[in-house]
Amino acid sequence: MIGQPFGRTVCFGLLVTGMLAGSATYAASPDKEQLERGKAAAAACVACHQADGNGLADADHSPWPRLAGLDATYLEKQLKAFQSGDRENAEMESFANMLNDDQIADVSAYYASLPARAPTDKPEVSEDVLERGKQLAISGDWNRYIVPCMSCHGPDSQGVGSEFPDIAGQHPEYIQTQLQAWKDGTRQGDPLDLMKAVSDRLEQSDMEAVSAWLGTQTPANAASSASD
Repeated sequence: MIGQPFGRTVCFGLLVTGMLAGSATYAASPDKEQLERGKAAAAACVACHQADGNGLADADHSPWPRLAGLDATYLEKQLKAFQSGDRENAEMESFANMLNDDQIADVSAYYASLPARAPTDKPEVSEDVLERGKQLAISGDWNRYIVPCMSCHGPDSQGVGSEFPDIAGQHPEYIQTQLQAWKDGTRQGDPLDLMKAVSDRLEQSDMEAVSAWLGTQTPANAASSASD
């Protein structure tokens, strides 16, 4: 249902995004000691998110997202959201609650320092599906009041500051599960409830399409390049 609150949210959200794009987070660069502490504290994360932090997604289990190269402050916020229950995941809640605030900062800095792996496999979807996903990511669907991903996640959807993560090259299966979580209300805490407003307007086919196309794109700090 389209209403004035959503319209105001979108307009204000785009304004905020523009401000964030011009004022990136200037956190102090982590030193070697912090990265070593973070690597040690992240030992329990390796089984799911892999040693290089690039995650894993296949048909045998739930998707584990890429953490490598994501903004450190964003990662901190997500770990604390699992602790508070703003994000619902039994496994992650358990692991997050094993960490104190200093360890959360160290782990987040460590994963932010790792290079992202560019996608190498094309999703098993049709060209029409990929084209629809590209449209949603770059142009949106204004007939249905769906704003494009890049309006918040920045050029090439490679992230803006600590609020809007790099979703380019993220595992499609993971993106799709998160869009559904926003829609269901099992994930919360985004600025101005923008993701809830957008996901409520997405059909299942839209989620599949935009997730698939984003999964073909190159992350912001990819270790190697990949073609679209």
